[in-house]
Amino acid sequence: MNKRVCIIGAGPSGLPAIKNISEEGIFVVAYDYNHDVGGNWIYNEKDSHSSVFETTHIISSKTLSQYEDYPFRPEVSDYPSHEELRNYFQSYAKYFNLYRHIQFNTLVKSCVRLDNGQWEVTTIKDENEHVEIFTDLVVCNGHHWEPKYPNYSGKFTGDFLHSHQYKKAAPFANKKVLVIGGGNSACDVAVETSRVSTKTAISWRRGYRIIPKFLMGKPTDVFAIKMNFLPIFLRNLLAGFIAHINNGSNKIYGLPEPDHKFGATHPTINSELLYKIRHGKIKPRVEIDRFEGKEVFFKDKSIEKFDVIIACTGFVLAHPFFDKKFLNYSEGPVPLYLKMFHPTYDNLYFIGMFQPLGCIWPGAEQQSKLAALALKGSWKRPANIDVLCEREVTHPHMKQINTSRHRITVDFHRFIRDLKTQINKIA
Repeated sequence: MNKRVCIIGAGPSGLPAIKNISEEGIFVVAYDYNHDVGGNWIYNEKDSHSSVFETTHIISSKTLSQYEDYPFRPEVSDYPSHEELRNYFQSYAKYFNLYRHIQFNTLVKSCVRLDNGQWEVTTIKDENEHVEIFTDLVVCNGHHWEPKYPNYSGKFTGDFLHSHQYKKAAPFANKKVLVIGGGNSACDVAVETSRVSTKTAISWRRGYRIIPKFLMGKPTDVFAIKMNFLPIFLRNLLAGFIAHINNGSNKIYGLPEPDHKFGATHPTINSELLYKIRHGKIKPRVEIDRFEGKEVFFKDKSIEKFDVIIACTGFVLAHPFFDKKFLNYSEGPVPLYLKMFHPTYDNLYFIGMFQPLGCIWPGAEQQSKLAALALKGSWKRPANIDVLCEREVTHPHMKQINTSRHRITVDFHRFIRDLKTQINKIA
């Protein structure tokens, strides 16, 4: 076949790509900036690639987060910690003998598509540049590592950091902390800092739906499997009703009500935020208007001083190794068939560049299996792939509000089903 495949990243999406492609007898080299496999789940107290913090647990259950080819051990927590996940990914790499394919502590500086269609990949290790040519490129660099900062008028003179830089609660003891955001990281950070801070407040610019981690004694996503036979809009309708029955109105907690239907944004999975608010440990605040020194002016005309602001405002979809004139998905639509195949470049694959209402890894594993079949030549790209790529943009699995976070949303179960349909065509 004479294939030489470069895989960027040895995290949760890169690992199944290395496994499945190499198992087809295809030559693979994977580059990773870390010292070991695990990507975002290698916790580091210093500011690094990782966005997890000391007490991070995944927000999807182990049942719906494990690889099909390598289930979690029974003793692993329902919602595994970052340490359990790091051990899981490293165990996966050892079990399938993947380390031999990976070059660690290596930064991919640039990827250039040559006139003959091959890829010129420049890497840096120990300050030394190295250039190598590959026939195919598989991008698995993740999308939770480059912080996206909010933009408000004025200047805050206290400590201002992004959730990516937050590592543990201890440094915020006896401080007044304001958390910006209503997503999973924001609610987790607010809960954790409230244990040690003088005061923790959380500012929402719109209403979010808070979903508990357990319903009737089962992880919420496992409980929700019972609704899979329903169309997506009915599932969302029922899920919204269950959330309302469980929590009541957001107004009870001093939080804004969502102005959209369930499913139009990603729900937040958290069992402690509302508890902490009702116990007076976290104070809800409305959207920020501006800063003056350490004073924060809110849209409801209230003013309050804070020592620290932690912006939990998401991440930028970034591929710094591509020239932006060649490819840039940091803004605008992402027209990829099955969120992985480019309409023009038939030797470029993206693995894990989607956001399910669930966990990314099972979908990334199925994408990897399909990529391996495509590289082997067993699966052929559709002749109308350009039309299919555009349809991914115009006909998403669910209609969501227009934000950068929702450009790559998929329905967890439907997405895996669609991928398996393609895989099974040649089985």
